[in-house]
Amino acid sequence: MSRSQLHLTVAAIVHYKNQFLFVEEIDKQSQLRVANQPAGHVEENEDLISAVCRELLEETGLALSPSYWLGISQLHAQNNHRYVRVNFIFEPKRLPMHYQPQDPDILALHWFTEQELLDSGLTVRSQLVLDAIHLFQQGVRLPLNLIQPTR
Repeated sequence: MSRSQLHLTVAAIVHYKNQFLFVEEIDKQSQLRVANQPAGHVEENEDLISAVCRELLEETGLALSPSYWLGISQLHAQNNHRYVRVNFIFEPKRLPMHYQPQDPDILALHWFTEQELLDSGLTVRSQLVLDAIHLFQQGVRLPLNLIQPTR
């Protein structure tokens, strides 16, 4: 595997009033409409927390700060690329009245429980989506100070 096939990504697991926030997008491989957490690649010269906050803002219009991190997920995708995904938890006390995706690739935003997601007819982008929900439901909460700042 070449370095160009290894991707560092971040994901925002946003939990509010017993539901999770999902973005609906088109999967570039399958061309299916899929549900994912707001997520994306870490950009050059960007730290992990800045990256997840930027992705959340771009994909949902929400400017929030993470409360915790949920750990690291790994995926060997069908395109033969490997993704290392750092998951962050966002638990806002309140949300703005209006927010919308800034990224034209995001088709819609959805607030679902896990069961509502499964019943929605949307395919999940990857197993990492459900894995993150399950870790959250198991009570995994890692302090942000365990992620050392960029030096």
